[in-house]
Amino acid sequence: MRRILFAILLAMTTVITQAQDFSFNEVDCGPEATTFQLFAPATAKRVVVRIYKDGIGGKPIKTVQMKRTDKADLWKAEVKGNLLGRFYTFDMGKGECPGVFAKAVGVNGQRGAIVNLVKTDPEDWCCDAHPVIKSPADLVVYEMHHRDFSIARKDAGHPGKFLALTEPWAIDHLKALGVNAVHILPSYDYGSVDETRLNTPQYNWGYDPVNYNVPEGGYSTNPYDPMCRILEFKQMVQALHKAGIAVILDVVYNHTYDIEHSNFQRTYPDYYYRMTPTTPSSPKQYSNGSGCGNETASDQPMMRKFMIESVKYWINEYHIDGFRFDLMGCHDIGTMNEIRKAVDAIDPTIFIYGEGWSAGQCALPTEQLGVKANIPKMPRIAAFSDEIRDALRGPFDDDTKGGFLAGVPDCEESLKFGIVGAIAHPQVDMSKVNYSKAPWAIEPTQMMSYVSCHDDMCLVDRLKSSIPGISDEELIRLDLLAQTAVFTSQGVPFMLSGEELLRSKKGVHNSFESPDSINQLDWKNLERYPKVFKYYQDLIALRKHHPAFRLGDAHLVRKHLEFLDAPKGVVAFRLKDYAGRDDWRNIVVILNANREQAAVDLPKAMYTIVCQKGEINEASTDKLFGRRALVAPQSAMILHD
Repeated sequence: MRRILFAILLAMTTVITQAQDFSFNEVDCGPEATTFQLFAPATAKRVVVRIYKDGIGGKPIKTVQMKRTDKADLWKAEVKGNLLGRFYTFDMGKGECPGVFAKAVGVNGQRGAIVNLVKTDPEDWCCDAHPVIKSPADLVVYEMHHRDFSIARKDAGHPGKFLALTEPWAIDHLKALGVNAVHILPSYDYGSVDETRLNTPQYNWGYDPVNYNVPEGGYSTNPYDPMCRILEFKQMVQALHKAGIAVILDVVYNHTYDIEHSNFQRTYPDYYYRMTPTTPSSPKQYSNGSGCGNETASDQPMMRKFMIESVKYWINEYHIDGFRFDLMGCHDIGTMNEIRKAVDAIDPTIFIYGEGWSAGQCALPTEQLGVKANIPKMPRIAAFSDEIRDALRGPFDDDTKGGFLAGVPDCEESLKFGIVGAIAHPQVDMSKVNYSKAPWAIEPTQMMSYVSCHDDMCLVDRLKSSIPGISDEELIRLDLLAQTAVFTSQGVPFMLSGEELLRSKKGVHNSFESPDSINQLDWKNLERYPKVFKYYQDLIALRKHHPAFRLGDAHLVRKHLEFLDAPKGVVAFRLKDYAGRDDWRNIVVILNANREQAAVDLPKAMYTIVCQKGEINEASTDKLFGRRALVAPQSAMILHD
């Protein structure tokens, strides 16, 4: 079937059987006519499609009235002539828009574009393939923002663009570090950057969706050309795949940029959004579980179908390898499971994870939502662990408070819960864990292990904020200690771009619209702190080389991972009996957050020390004889026999 862009719009009926009948079929844009479909209320008085020569400005070439079909809310129109290269909008009385499922748009996404998608494929795109990653436990996820990563890189040919990730310096850095998946912040068409004035400094993370199924024009070299952004996004994916690096897309289906101007609202008013209960004295109000002024209704049949089809489209058209769901706690469990089922039918290795919380009270009851506590109801979907994050660095709601790294007492149990991957473990006392009082992961691969991400202070800044007067030497020690906990845990390790460069955002907690001077990576830090990058590199390699750190199975974790007695401010554990068929019989990891040396008793053996005092050497010949390890202050020790 020809993959020619069609213009299709959803709006819905509230009847599930009708929703199941509706599909996202492409419109055959032939040489003589193009058929448009719009799902809009049957009660709409007038629905039209307008054809334009350009993506912005000018009057319509043609306005065609759409006719309602026998399927209640389905409207159709046939426009004569060859429309390839033209632009279109729909209007059912709420203002013009390109529809909710536009696949190509003009500048700023105001008009849909009719293009031949086949012509947006790079050379050899048909041979592009997902990198082979057998288990989510084998992933090393690197979260990045296109602009942050490349804007200050002197040898970047396309700073701040999709194409920067096709350049040798970028690929070489990622490969040298050892990550095998990049999680790119929202890369669809979003609303807060004006693509007509990209020479004016503008910055945003992109959590303000407009057109969910079109790459963002601000990251392309020509946002006026609808095909350019599509081609360059695919070239980026292709280059990363050739390097063995998976591409994970950050998707934000939980809210739109606003309500009034959203494509959802302009095609089927109020269908796609949840409302709070109304009473005679309380007028209609939109629920705000996203904290952004609105909350989409994933439980509505056609919103659910939109999400499923959108995810499938990114996989099939752009070869995406995984999805991170923003505020997954706003989506209902049924929708998340249906997405997992639809993805499995394409490729079961595609990874899905999300934030297991919302940013406010949702209109649906918590027991129906994709929150962390409900992860057992969502097989093979993962969530971030704020337990291990905040155990290490301190609570999210107070940047001045520290955690295990700052010497705060009684963080050990929460850290242990993160180390086992948020599963039930006989040596973890859930009554002492910071947020969860019951295990929430069935398998350790359902937990994302991390200490910092984009929407919070980065690790360096948090250490400076929570430990006043911290020296550079102490900061580096604690930074490396934190990541040792993350990368030796049984969850899926996740790191923020630039942490390997000792990244700082100058203390800004929420830098979503801060300038480049705050958000850009300082590549000079590679030369300033070479030992930091080397440690990250060796730590990632250690995890990759030793399956004991990535067992991927709750039963195996409980069988092979045991915690050792340790003093306050220290967590120690052993991966025993050739865990995961590792080459090393027993591996001991000791995490010492104290400002003084710590002593830990070990099972009697002759050990080889491969990590100590901020250095990792898998080929080390350093030996430890006896039963006691002395661990340097604020550092990790890793031994094996």
